[in-house]
Amino acid sequence: MTGEVEKADDGVIILRRVHVRYRLQADPEKREAIDRILGFHVSKCPVARSLEGCVEITTELQLVPAKSATAA
Repeated sequence: MTGEVEKADDGVIILRRVHVRYRLQADPEKREAIDRILGFHVSKCPVARSLEGCVEITTELQLVPAKSATAA
């Protein structure tokens, strides 16, 4: 997660943007469901809802193929 701040006119530093990077190990065949969930999860997150309108929140997903149960 990274954040960006700006200095207000009165000199106070204010958090303006947060970018969350998810790294998920899952079956690539599940990508459609994962993208659908990623599309609405912010609306169900208490922190994101508290910051809504004040801080821009963006997300990014890195999907790592799940390790096969037979690959040992």
